[in-house]
Amino acid sequence: MDDSNVMQAIRRLAQPFGSAEALDSLVAEAKNATYVLLGEASHGTSEFYSVRAEITKRLITEEGFRFIAVEGDWPSCYTLNRYIKGYPDAAPHARAALSDFTRWPAWMWANREILELAEWLRSYNEGRPDEEKAGFYGIDMYSLWESMDEILKYLSSKGSPDLEAAKQAFECFEPFGRDEQSYGISASLYGEGCEDEVIALLSKLQDEWKDVHPADRENALSAELNAMTVQGAESYYRTMIRHDSGSWNIRDRHMVAALDKLMEFHGEGARAVVWEHNTHIGDARATDMEQEQMVNVGQLLREKYDNAVYAVGFGTYGGTVIAGRAWGAPPEIMQVPPAMKNSWEELLHRDGAEDKLLLFSREETVLDRKVIDHRAIGVVYHPEMERGNYVPSILPRRYDAFIYLDHTRALSPVEMGLIQA
Repeated sequence: MDDSNVMQAIRRLAQPFGSAEALDSLVAEAKNATYVLLGEASHGTSEFYSVRAEITKRLITEEGFRFIAVEGDWPSCYTLNRYIKGYPDAAPHARAALSDFTRWPAWMWANREILELAEWLRSYNEGRPDEEKAGFYGIDMYSLWESMDEILKYLSSKGSPDLEAAKQAFECFEPFGRDEQSYGISASLYGEGCEDEVIALLSKLQDEWKDVHPADRENALSAELNAMTVQGAESYYRTMIRHDSGSWNIRDRHMVAALDKLMEFHGEGARAVVWEHNTHIGDARATDMEQEQMVNVGQLLREKYDNAVYAVGFGTYGGTVIAGRAWGAPPEIMQVPPAMKNSWEELLHRDGAEDKLLLFSREETVLDRKVIDHRAIGVVYHPEMERGNYVPSILPRRYDAFIYLDHTRALSPVEMGLIQA
């Protein structure tokens, strides 16, 4: 790699980040998009959340963005949504609403950074009519069992004639004892799945929110989104036993479908801020994911909506992060080692150990043709195996802008006692 040309291009593009002027310039570029995608290089870094929150507040207050959609479970995020919108039967305070985030990794949303955002959203929404309140929704699809519980609860509360059909559909899952792996093995290898049952149920709940009393529209929407989640999760767990790329694609296509449904619900002119990992919001075609026949939210939205999508990636050189050593393992505060030499993060650090903003629309440079490693930290992390934590990327094709935060620290979970230092 010709370091001198790359470094010159970085110096021309990079501006200091942290000032009001830098945030102004980013918002000015993003404000006309229908979808503003805000990434993160890990699921456990405080600054990624706090910076996304500041950008999101600007987009809501100044540009009228209607809702936030996150890489989280629909049921638990909907509990938080009900709190920030001030529904009569909502949780009494934000901390109580966050207690619904019990699925591992709970720290992704049950943290102090989200607590502060939730209180801000609650204050922003106070006194506004329902159609002007900002919402908070989870568009992921891991909550198979929780979503089934919520559907039954909703149908029961309404005395719905679909209740018995839902119970019968979910009886198919009972032998698996709320064990997704057990269900996936049985469905994939032995053909003992519940696909037909969940598709039939979804068809009963589809678009019911259009015909109910306005006060119950969002709850009816929630029932449909939970049914979509059950359908997506069923397909995901059935597929993941055989094909990693297949299950990944099912998940990201589900998240786009959930976004489409939320857009339809919020009406013409609605716009959304999406919070997900860089691996979901950055265009997969600018990475080695394309070779694995993997798609993601960023690519799918760009293919459907083109210039109506504005993606912002994030990165860090070093610091601390919260993650687990294995799926379901106790979360730990881990050291993030200095970025690997000649990675995007190391090059930006080499240019000066300060936070930076790169706006790629300003000019075409040698960076538009350079494939360079870009760090990605998941909820499962092994700092000692650093080389495996990078995705080869052409950054200006993957994102419209990139926020580099030189030194970052771990998230602050609401329940600090859960964290191993």
